[in-house]
Amino acid sequence: MTTPPQTPTCYRHPDRATYVRCTRCNRYICPECMRDAAVGHQCAECVGEGAKSVRQARTQFGGVPSATPLVTYVLIAVNVAMFALQMMSSELQRGLVLFSPAVADGEWYRLISSAFLHYGPTHILFNMWALYVVGPPLEAALGRLRFASLYLVSALGGSVLVYLLSALGAQTAGASGAIFGLFGATFVVGKRLNLDVRWVVGLIALNLAFTFVIPLISSQNISWQGHIGGLVTGAVIAAAYVYAPRNNRNAVQAGATVAVLVLFVALIWWRTAALLSMFGVA
Repeated sequence: MTTPPQTPTCYRHPDRATYVRCTRCNRYICPECMRDAAVGHQCAECVGEGAKSVRQARTQFGGVPSATPLVTYVLIAVNVAMFALQMMSSELQRGLVLFSPAVADGEWYRLISSAFLHYGPTHILFNMWALYVVGPPLEAALGRLRFASLYLVSALGGSVLVYLLSALGAQTAGASGAIFGLFGATFVVGKRLNLDVRWVVGLIALNLAFTFVIPLISSQNISWQGHIGGLVTGAVIAAAYVYAPRNNRNAVQAGATVAVLVLFVALIWWRTAALLSMFGVA
């Protein structure tokens, strides 16, 4: 006498007969537990394990790809909001602009806060338009985190050169250092991708011409230190990001960013010591 073969049941639902197996683990699965796969069906657990093993997509330079330039839009919104607050409070402007004696007195936050202030509608309109144009392509290429780092470190680079070289009585504000940093980064990224960068060279040359010519023919003051500092910083940071070797890319990119920040801290400390000595403060 022979015993009829036992009807297979779902590994999760023993009361449900099934003849379908998971193509990955070979366990029996009922219709409720089936998940469509490239070939056949898989159980929910195998689908979850497979999802964990799939590496997240990255841009060529290690960033997480995104269709929306969120950081660009947030930076524009913050700049516009700060400008609106400036219009309502002159005290805000006085307390946040880059003023070297105040920085030497311990108000180091001015080195960054000044990059979110602007002198008049034309000033902010030009900078935000430039950010709107060059920001999204750079953010798409670098990823949000690297783009935000590039922007902020470039802004700081512009402020550091202002702190080092500007007249003591100068009060500087504007996102121009960060914007010039994006110009420099656009050139570097374009070269790395073998793109035509002549338009970027022309854009940088035109803006540098305005930087040095406008003060000669008008009463308007433009901080060439902020522009040059931002331009050089942006180019250096971008070069570290796009030429970092793939096998240890994150470490090289982070290390380069930290190295630039350490250099800035050293320069700020040196300039502060020099100013305090000039003021007769030990």
